[in-house]
Amino acid sequence: MPDIQITNNAEKHRYEAFIGTELAGYCEYNLLTDAIMFTHTEVLEAHEGKGVGSTLAKHVLDTARSEGKHVIPVCQFIAGYIRKHRDYADLVRPDIQRAFKI
Repeated sequence: MPDIQITNNAEKHRYEAFIGTELAGYCEYNLLTDAIMFTHTEVLEAHEGKGVGSTLAKHVLDTARSEGKHVIPVCQFIAGYIRKHRDYADLVRPDIQRAFKI
């Protein structure tokens, strides 16, 4: 598995995953008062199957937890990651857990 580095590009409202100096994927977000809404995650075709999406998901969810923020997983990839990794379910904002079947 390649070394994947994640950075927060606040200007573009997205976390970016790099393999070396090459952009491999990103996770777009909107900041709310008490939560972070993840709206879209994309892994660039050349980097599919290298763990980029999972690394991004884990990073953004760990970051939300460390910042004390709830998450709103509008992005189906992030919602699916939370469903598979139940230890992140508590991060989903309580008023929307049902809607996302978390």
